[in-house]
Amino acid sequence: MPKYEGLLAETVTYTGHDGDVISAYLARPLGSGPNPGVIVVHHMPGWDEATKEITRRFAHHGYVAVMPNLHFREGPDSAPDDAAAVSRAAGGVPDDRFIGDAEGSATYLRRLPYHSGKIGIIGFCSGGRQSYLAAGRMDTLDAAVDCWGGRVIAKPEELTERQPVAPIDYSSKIKIPLLGIFGQDDGSPSPEQVDATEAELKKHGVDYEFHRYEGAGHGFFATDRPSYRPVLAKEAWEEVFKFFGKNLAG
Repeated sequence: MPKYEGLLAETVTYTGHDGDVISAYLARPLGSGPNPGVIVVHHMPGWDEATKEITRRFAHHGYVAVMPNLHFREGPDSAPDDAAAVSRAAGGVPDDRFIGDAEGSATYLRRLPYHSGKIGIIGFCSGGRQSYLAAGRMDTLDAAVDCWGGRVIAKPEELTERQPVAPIDYSSKIKIPLLGIFGQDDGSPSPEQVDATEAELKKHGVDYEFHRYEGAGHGFFATDRPSYRPVLAKEAWEEVFKFFGKNLAG
């Protein structure tokens, strides 16, 4: 897919879970399209500069990208860190609420006149977990990417009222291609958890591909974190765009 120099980025609003109007960050190439869509799921630190940069990266590569503010209800006018702290203290974003907001994001994309009709989802850290969850619970997606999603596998004592089912338990329901990006120096998910997730996907015949990077820790895409590894991040981004290019074309 060609790179686009002319971009538009702005804050938009649309209906999410339970009829709530939430904010989102939209970035798209200029022009009439049609362009495939990508839902970007931010990490626990929230709707911050790093993930807005990622959203713009997708627009630069020809995608209509939208990143819903999953912490909007915790602080619509708050700084991302403050809203994230409230969400973290409450036990994280409820899974049902996330799915409702992701469905709202998909509906918003489909209504745009320059959208092609294809939609992928990508998430980072807690967003990677949510991306895996969406792959198993949503029928409006065409491809999903999990970037180092922690707690895809969860012990019974780790389940809560907000997050009552481990995403791994939805593996049998995943009907779309799934890409996983992981660092071998990560502890959440650990290499052993990644292996266990892969075994579950194999068992259920899911179309998946996992890429593991030696010397990479948690969040190695993030330019604002000590774990950032530019060479490895470049390689991994190439895999992401190859994956979406294959599965969101047409």
